[in-house]
Order: sequence, then C-alpha cells, then structure tokens
Amino acid sequence: MATFLYKLGRLAFRRRHFVALIWVALLTLAGVGAASAPAAGSTSFSIPGTEAQKAFDLLEQRFPGASADGATGRMVFKAPEGEKMTDAANKATVAKTVKELGDGSEVVSVTDPFTTNAVSKDGTVAYASVRYDAPAMELKDATRDALEKAADEARATGLTVDVGGDALQAAAEPGAVGEVIGLAIAAVVLVMTLGSLVAAGLPLLTAIIGVGIGVSTITALAKALDLGDTTSTLALMIGLAVGIDYALFIVSRYRAELAEGRDREEAAGRATGTAGSAVVFAGLTVVIALAGLAVVNVPMLTKMGLAAAGTVVIAVLIALTMIPALLGYAGRKVRPAGEKRRKTTGTALAKPNLGTRWASFVIRRPAAVLLLGVVGLGAIALPVSQLELGLPDDGSQPTSTTQRRAYDLLSEGFGPGFNGPLMIVVDAKSSDDPKAAATTVTDGIKGLKDVVTVTPPTFNKAGDTATITVVPDSKPSSTETEDLVHNIRDDIASKADADVLVTGTTAMNIDFSQKLSDALIPYLALVVGLAFLLLIVVFRSILVPLKAALGFLLSVLAALGAVVAVFQWGWLGGVLGVEETGPIMSMMPIFMVGVVFGLAMDYEVFLVTRMREAYVHGESASQAIVTGFKHSARVVVAAAVIMMAVFGGFISSSESMIKMIGFGLAIAVFFDAFIVRMAIVPAVLALLGRRAWWLPKWLDRALPNVDVEGEGLRTQAEKDADPDEDRELVRV
Repeated sequence: MATFLYKLGRLAFRRRHFVALIWVALLTLAGVGAASAPAAGSTSFSIPGTEAQKAFDLLEQRFPGASADGATGRMVFKAPEGEKMTDAANKATVAKTVKELGDGSEVVSVTDPFTTNAVSKDGTVAYASVRYDAPAMELKDATRDALEKAADEARATGLTVDVGGDALQAAAEPGAVGEVIGLAIAAVVLVMTLGSLVAAGLPLLTAIIGVGIGVSTITALAKALDLGDTTSTLALMIGLAVGIDYALFIVSRYRAELAEGRDREEAAGRATGTAGSAVVFAGLTVVIALAGLAVVNVPMLTKMGLAAAGTVVIAVLIALTMIPALLGYAGRKVRPAGEKRRKTTGTALAKPNLGTRWASFVIRRPAAVLLLGVVGLGAIALPVSQLELGLPDDGSQPTSTTQRRAYDLLSEGFGPGFNGPLMIVVDAKSSDDPKAAATTVTDGIKGLKDVVTVTPPTFNKAGDTATITVVPDSKPSSTETEDLVHNIRDDIASKADADVLVTGTTAMNIDFSQKLSDALIPYLALVVGLAFLLLIVVFRSILVPLKAALGFLLSVLAALGAVVAVFQWGWLGGVLGVEETGPIMSMMPIFMVGVVFGLAMDYEVFLVTRMREAYVHGESASQAIVTGFKHSARVVVAAAVIMMAVFGGFISSSESMIKMIGFGLAIAVFFDAFIVRMAIVPAVLALLGRRAWWLPKWLDRALPNVDVEGEGLRTQAEKDADPDEDRELVRV
C-alpha cells in the first residue's frame, strides 16, 4: 500500500499539469451536468414494511386519482380582537380568498370553512384546506406565489392569516453565513498549523473542488435518482470536513519530510505513501459507516449515505493525487516544518512541543486521566436515558415562519392534536358487510382515550375501502398520541371484521422511529464489526481496535446526551437558536453512529498509525506514544477544530433537522478528538504497554501486510534515488 501510494505521489508531483487538468475537467463536467439537469422532483418518503406505508400504498390503489402524494396547504384565519370569523365582513373575505385559491391551475380542491365546519368553537379561528395535484417539490413558483398573494390580500383586511402544510415547502437552507464563518475559522487554523497562506490554501482548494464535484454530481442525478435536498446537504457537510482534513494530513507530513532534508518530489512521494495510507483506511471506515446505512432499509437514508460516501471517495482520491500535484506547483512556498523556529533560534534543537509534553504527562498518570475522561463523558451521556424520538413538524419551525404561526393558530383554535390527524384505512374487501365493519371501527375509536374527533367513514367507488380521520387530543409528537396509535392497532384492529391500518404523517413518524430503533443494533454490529476487522489489518493488533471501538461508543453516547439536553430539554437553547424543544429526530441516533464512527476512526488512524510506525521502527511502547503525539497531535487537533467549525456552521440553519445534525456532529467531534483520542487513548495504551500491539502469530500470518507504516519505502526510495545520485556525482 505505502509503496504504491509513494509511486503515485511522485507521479502526480511530476505530471502535475495532467493531474490538475483531469480534476478541473471533472469539476467542469459535473458543473455542466448540474446546470443542465432537470429540476429535482418530489422526494418520495417511503418506509418499506411498515403499517403506515402499507396503508398509504393501499390508498393509492383503492382511491385512484385522489393525489395521495399531492401537496397540501392550510390557510388559517383569525379574527381581530373582539370579532368573530362568522361576522359578515370576515366571512366575505374568506369566501373571496377561497374563490381565488380555486382558480389555480394545479389546485384539485379548496374547502370552505363555513361548509366543512372548520371554524373553532369560539368562532375566532377558521381554516381552508387546499389540495394540489403535484407534490410539494414539483409545484410551480406561480402556484406558490398565488397562495402567498391570497394570504396577503386577506391579511390586508385586518385578519391574521398564515399558511401551513407543505405547499410552501422550499429547499432547506443550510445556513450560508454559518458556512462562511466555518470556512474562515478553518482557514485561520490551517495557516496557524501549516505556517503559510499557500500551504493553508491547498487543503481548502482541494476540499472545495472535491465537494463541488460531489454535490454537482448529486444535483445532476437528483431527478433520476429521486434525491432530496438533505442528501446534498449531508454530502456537503461530510465532504468539506473530511476533504480539508485528509489534505491537511498529507501536506503536514510533506513538510515533516522536507524538514528531514529530502527533496520535494521525494517528500511528496513519502507523504503520500505514509499519511496517504492512513487517509485511505480512514476514508474506508467513513465509507463503510455511511454505506452501511443501507441496512436500515429506508430509501431516503440509503441515498443520503451512499451520496455522502461517494463524496468521501472523491475527497480521498483528490488528497492522494491533486495534493502532490499542487505541492509541485507550490515549490518552495510550502516550507519545511519548524523552519521559521530554527531560523529564529539558530539551532535545530527545539523544546518539546505541547503534544510531547501532554503525552508525557498522560504516561505518568494514565489511570487518573482514564478515570477522569470516562467519568466525564459518562456524566454527559446520562440524558440519553430520557431520549424521546420523533420527526420535526411545523411546530419545530422558527416562530418567524408562516408555517409555525399557522400551526400555533390551529392549536389555539382546535387543540394541539389537530395538527397531526390520524388516517384510518379500513380494508373491508373480504368483509360480508363493509359498512358495518367501518362503523364498528369508528365506534371503537370513539371509546378510546385522547380522542377529540372521529369523522364518519368515507368509502371509495367500489365500496370496499373506507377512510376515517381521527383527531387526537395531544400534539403529534407526544407520547399520548403514540399510545393512541398503538391502541388502535392493537385493540380496535383485532376486533374488527376487516383489516384496519393507521397512517398519516404522525403514524408514519412513529413507524419510522420504531424502524430506526430496531435497526440500530444490527447496524452498529455491522459497521463496528467491519471497521474492527479493517483496523486489525491496519494496526496488526487486537486490543487497539477494541479500544478504538469502545472509545467511539463513549463519545457518541456523550454527544447524544448533549443533543437531548439542548434540543429536548432546552439547555442553552437560546444561545443556539432552538426556539422549540421536542423529541429528537428519529434518524439522529443511527445517523450519528454512522457518521461519528467514521470520523472517530479518522483520528484513531492518523494518531495511532504514527505510534505504530515508531514502535515498528524500534521505539519502546511508551516512547512510541510520545513520538506519535509529537508528530500528529497538533495536526489532529487542527483537523478536529476545522471539522467542528464546518459542522458548527450548519447550526445557523433555520431548518431544525440540519441545525440538530450540525450541533450533534460538532460536539461529537469535540468529545472524540479531545477527550477520547487525546486523553483516553494514550492512557489506555500506556497501561497496556507492549500488550497493546499483541497479535496471535497465526492471525499475523493470515492477515495481508498493507504496510501503513511505510517500512517498504526505505528500500524502494534507495532503489529509485541511488542510481540518479551516482550519475549526478560522476557528472560533477
């Protein structure tokens, strides 16, 4: 591995024009493809195998032409203080608005609040429902504009008017200002770490090119592959973070090789062979973790994982080829490590750096450091015991949005459960009396707790399938509503002379959460198991990969604990812009396990491979820890700060899901890099001593030798360099 990458690095350094041309051509091709690709359509959210999905599919089959996946809008009206919606003037405004809405080209139906009993008991709030024949993401801009214009005109008469539903749904904004700030912080850290603007610019440039290719490709394929906005956001988030980090490790090693006195081409080759090997295996762990999301069997998650994994692959390839090429262009502008310090002091001897001093301290007191780190992270992880899962709805939107205000108005006028009605589908095809079966179901639901309204059954043309709408008394994300869904499925369905299925957004969220919870353990076993095997090959040890996996579990639990404290309990919510607390997004635990595991293994590979390299080259176990920290600690810290800055930039997003992901990943990187890898890892290795690198002889013989430490580079470099050096001496 190291020898192959060494040759690749030297080739890229020499043929830099060709390498740069290839990557620029790929970026151009991807950009043209994205610009000319058709706009992404609706992103189908399906959860195969769940009851809610079966009911949804049955509705599409038995109620053809009902536009089951069409966009919906709810225009909510509230009368001024002291007035009612039934007053003549207000009634006339609503009638005019309903007529205007019905004139739209994509509108299937508009309900009149005064004929559908959609007026609150106190008469102050009313709503009109609009159904469209196209999904939310496929609606024309003119249709959305007409909806907003109708609301503005009604608002001008003195009514309070807001619009809910998904008709005004737009692409999620990741938080452009936060991204810029994150990149600015990354640039400052790179300059401080690498010592020059040119050296700092290389990781940023290659990361942006890699993300540009990845995100542009996703955009180009979005329509064909049914990819959503969150897919490209995740690819951007992960690709930018790992792209900067991977390039940083190779550039940093290049400067260290220059400091050893090697010429620039040789330094580029050795940096690619050693640090590049670590990049390959670190990238593989991230790819395994992201691609492994496919085992959950939720198409949306699978696409997100595979798209982000593809972007990581691009980041690895760019780091291995374009970085050496750009180092060739940079020439002497990228200086050897420590050159400025040596010029200042006038000597090659330098005081031990902070990494060396910290590692020496940990080695002297490993038990205390280990205990403090484990207890500290364990305490932060305690809120996980109170974790509640759900999916964000309009109630989690900022109060500045019309969707959130409409949600609050409906809760005020009709009760909190009105924002999450349940759709009951009664499949009475095999029943002797379908109408009696549907009536039995309706009466049974009326007798359950937490039920406010049950509508009469509505049958299809064939008369064999009915739908019943149930309005709970509690808000959609509450445990009471979840209990109601389970009661209908367990008690009512078992007594009915028909198949009874519960669907709707609320039921879909409940099923989604359950599916993710059920998949968490198998997913964890698969991802950690594969990565464990991979790390055994890399480190040629049993205990080091085991320690890496246990450390990861500790950091991800602590990160989830912090997420619960902020987004569910509201701690520091004002600082982070969390306006509404509630359940944690259903996919958050499994998503964080996947992404954080991959990123955690990055730091493990970069830090411990340098220790392994020192140990293989003859240093004692404890001295190898110090050497690893001496050469890698500063770069790992810089990489972690950069990754935190990139992820932290997404906290400024107005989309609660992206805000939560950004915070969760940023805090997870902090815990894993600074506490697990920088404190717990050296403490455990110090306690284990030489036993840390133990591997059974039979397993050692069976495993392939990938030579991550670059042991084979010594002889290879001599073979390549000696003949040239000899001929040069003869000519002189």
